[in-house]
Amino acid sequence: MSDDQRNSAARQLRDAVLGLPEMQMAGTVAAYMSIGTEPDTRGLIFALWKRGTYVLLPVLQADGDLDWATYEGPDSLVPGPRGLLQPAEARRGVTAIASADVVVVPAVAVDRAGRRLGRGGGSYDRALARVGGAVLTVALLYDGELVAKVPAGAHDQRVRAVAQPSQGISRLS
Repeated sequence: MSDDQRNSAARQLRDAVLGLPEMQMAGTVAAYMSIGTEPDTRGLIFALWKRGTYVLLPVLQADGDLDWATYEGPDSLVPGPRGLLQPAEARRGVTAIASADVVVVPAVAVDRAGRRLGRGGGSYDRALARVGGAVLTVALLYDGELVAKVPAGAHDQRVRAVAQPSQGISRLS
């Protein structure tokens, strides 16, 4: 994809996710700072923060688990491991994600049953295991990344919805 296509996709994803009823009512949202060619989350995170939503972002720990800290604007981010940007704020603990009303997660692909393919480290599977069953979990995808089936193991956690630039939000079973 070209830079223009990725920028357009990021805006469409941002608007689709911000339009979710659960997102409009959320007091706390756990999200992530995208890296590389992942769908860009900066606009989404900034928009949530500007409207007063408490935004939690992950802090990658040495064991691959995710701690969480608050986003306090673009200047509150510092370089972390593996090219990540993460909050410089005080850590809230690995269980902080359990307080989120909505959780936005990265994915390489998701299947129609909600099985998510990540980068293989298991960080988000551990984090998602701490999220309550009624909490909306949304994976951000490019068009074509919602597929019939992805490989999954017993430890893999499902997402309840995906956002795609052309399709908007799709709820999964």
